[in-house]
Amino acid sequence: MSRSTTTSRPVAGAALLAGCLALSGCGRAAARVEVAGKVTLAGKQVPVGRIYFNPDFAKGNDGPQGFAPIRDGAYDTRQGGRGAVGGPTVVVIQGSDGKDEVPGGAGNPLVTDYEVAVELPRESCTRDFDVPASAAAPTPQRPRSGRRP
Repeated sequence: MSRSTTTSRPVAGAALLAGCLALSGCGRAAARVEVAGKVTLAGKQVPVGRIYFNPDFAKGNDGPQGFAPIRDGAYDTRQGGRGAVGGPTVVVIQGSDGKDEVPGGAGNPLVTDYEVAVELPRESCTRDFDVPASAAAPTPQRPRSGRRP
């Protein structure tokens, strides 16, 4: 056997494998869907926050995380966020009151990492979330003026 024949077989095999993987869909990014809606805490809008859409790996869903900012109780992945992957999803909600003395701050936490499992359709949709009062963040304790705790 000539040396060129021996070397070309592994190269041809690798090319064939790459072609098969491309045709089978391996390496294709999961299709994202846009999600919009309202976020409330015990029926009252969450002023500021973020909502995350994580594919539920435990239920066989895979793909990139989606997210959107929450402003005045509403979110839309098309407005400063990134679309979600449809299918079984774990939604994580974070929110605050937006009242902060520090410029650019988010304020006092209202909701920290509230999780809920949902089934998102594989097309753009509207989905509202009402976080129960039992999931509210504890109210921060502030020291009385002039005294240290």
